[in-house]
Parts: sequence; structure tokens; C-alpha cells
Amino acid sequence: MTEGISQAERPQVLEEKTGDLFNKFDAVIHTRQTLLDGGVEDPFGLVMEKVLSPTRAICNGRDTILLGTYNYMGMTFDPDVIAAGKRALDEFGSGTTGSRVLNGTYAGHRDVERALREFYAMDHAMVFSTGYQANLGIISTIAGKGDYIVLDIDSHASIWDGCALGNAEVVPFKHNDIEAMDKRLGRIPEGAGKLVILEGVYSMLGDIAPLKEMIAVAKRHGAMVLVDEAHSMGFIGPNGRGVAEDQGVLDQVDLVIGTFSKSVGTVGGFCVSNHPKFEILRLVCRPYVFTASLPPSVVATAATSIRKLMHSGAKRAHLWENSKRLHGGLKALGFTLGTEVPQSAIVAVIMPDLERGAMMWEALLKEGLYVNLARPPATPAGMTLLRCSLCAEHSSEEVETILGMFERAGKAVGII
Repeated sequence: MTEGISQAERPQVLEEKTGDLFNKFDAVIHTRQTLLDGGVEDPFGLVMEKVLSPTRAICNGRDTILLGTYNYMGMTFDPDVIAAGKRALDEFGSGTTGSRVLNGTYAGHRDVERALREFYAMDHAMVFSTGYQANLGIISTIAGKGDYIVLDIDSHASIWDGCALGNAEVVPFKHNDIEAMDKRLGRIPEGAGKLVILEGVYSMLGDIAPLKEMIAVAKRHGAMVLVDEAHSMGFIGPNGRGVAEDQGVLDQVDLVIGTFSKSVGTVGGFCVSNHPKFEILRLVCRPYVFTASLPPSVVATAATSIRKLMHSGAKRAHLWENSKRLHGGLKALGFTLGTEVPQSAIVAVIMPDLERGAMMWEALLKEGLYVNLARPPATPAGMTLLRCSLCAEHSSEEVETILGMFERAGKAVGII
């Protein structure tokens, strides 16, 4: 009861009764503040004042080599890509102001979907405003109440959120454990709808999935398979179609999810498929129906980039050389890495703890190198990582420079 309580006292009583909804974030607030109080630059507040190229920028006032941008194929400054975006901006304006099913489908949206069908040699392609929305929309739409989703425990947040939105039964298994996946599938009731979700490259450690074996297990249990190739599209595989292509099982995958914000070099997400009923998703997928479509300039850059990636074998080969050299060089210096051998364009350097990880991140930034500081809960097993993502535009000389920066920073912080 609040009778007899003055107006000045009532807000305090209400707060005590309901609680501050921000209290749940206190641990994160404390962790961040502790880092900042220790004098470390904010690793999650870096500003790029000017981007000079796919591999360099002015970051927090310093000329910096970029090693944490996911710009795997370096398409952000490709002259053809930029020219396509400028033309579309002039001809179609800055935005669509509508969803794809109303006034938001322009000629460019159809063209980028055509480019995706050509790239993957598949029958259907559907473009979303972000890669996050692609997972959110496809997963939540095809797997609902009464269905079962079997997924790797290290799956991306967008996959988990898609599962939650669809309200399916979620059955996780130990990372890349084929036997555990098989056992989980075997416990699902007969006749239930089953979807297995895997990733080609897992973004934290940069390791790949044994898709060939896992897809065989999924099909034996009668499950559909969705593979997220966000971190492999454009780079891995003979044609850059990802890990499923590289392992010879792309034709057995029901749905491939990808993004434009990695190798394609812009923003957006997509799903490609050969399923004969796929097109109905345009009418029943809420994150597609109720979201404004991508601006014409964005889809024009994406379509141009995708078509160029179809003929980028030399860039893929150079990126592999960069990955092998950086991985081998860091290992030789004494750093602990996320994989024994290079498996992708991601090289994860495991830090002893968050405090020293932040110190190492700052030491590298002062050297003129930007990497990602990744921490729990985003990382597996509570690890703190410095995540390096290489670019096909990094020169061999830049990779050697990067190794020198890691050596000096690692010795200064006491990690090696």
C-alpha cells in the first residue's frame, strides 16, 4: 500500500518493489569498468576515423593495420564494386522505405539473388537485410513448436536466437562431436520434424566442421540440414562456396545461410536452397516480411562483388598463404592458438585471462595493429581470445610486420 506516502517517497518504494531491470548487467558493467580503471583503452569502443584501404585505417588517431575486420577477400575498395554502388545510388536513391513483399523489391534485389543462384548453382536465393536476420528468419520459420533442432553447442548467437523465436525443441551437442550428434538425433521421437544446424567455419577459433561425416549422420536420421557458411563463403572451396563444397557435400545440404558482411564486403544476409517449396518463405518468414529491404546501392555492390568472387581463385590462394604464414609464425613465437593447423582465414590467439588479453590488445594497438578482443560468453569454454581475421589484400610483407608486432607486444605484456 502507498497511502500516506509522500510523492517524493513513492518512486523509491516502486523501485524497491519492482527492481532495476538493468541490475542483470551489473557483472558486465563491473568487468568493463575494471578494465577501463586499469588504464586500458576501451577494446569495444574503437573508432576508425578514416579507412585507407581494406587493410589499413586511422584507428583512435593511429595509422593501423586491420587484422580484425572479416574483410576476407578485400572487396570493400574494389573499384567495380564501388562504381556499381554509386550508379545505384544515383539511379534509385538512398533507400527503399519498405519490405520486400510490399514496395521494397527493386531490380537490384532480384539481380543479387540471381548472382547468388549463379554463385552456388542452386535454384533459389532469398536476401535479408543482415546475416543475423537470415538465421533468425529461416530457422524460426521452418522449425517451430513440436519440431527438434540439433545443433553444435558453439553455434553463433543468431542461430540460438532463431531457435528461440521459432519455439522448437533445442538439442545441443558437444562441439564438432559426430558421435554426440548421432546420439542426440537417435533420441528424438519417431516422426518428429528434425533440423540439424552446423557451421562451416566457427568464428571464434576459426576451426571447420567435419561436415561430410555429420551430414551423413543427419541424413541417416531423416533430418534436414542447414549450414551457415558466413566465414567460409568466397574463400573456402574450389569455387568459394564454402566448407560443404570443399568436402564434397554441398548437394546434400538443404539450406545454406551466408552473409554479405564478410567476403562480399558490404552488408546483408541470404539463404540459398534447392528445396522445391522454398519460395513460400517469402510470405511466411516474419524477419523477411516485416523488415525494410536493403538499399539499392548495397545490393548493387553485393551483386557485383559476388560475381567477381566467382573468378577469384588467385586471391583465395594468396589468402591461404597468408593464413598459413601467420598461424605458423605465431605458433613459432610461442603463442597458444585455437587450432593446431590453419583451417580458415581466422587465427585465434588464446590469452591467459581477460585482463592480460586486454593488455595485449592495447599493446598491439599501440604497435599499429587492430585485432578483435573476444571474451565470454561469446567464446567457448570461457576463453579470452585475440581473434585475427586475414584479408586477401594483406601483402606478404604486411604479414611479416604483423608477426613482429605480436612478438614485441607479447614480450612486453609477458605472454611469451
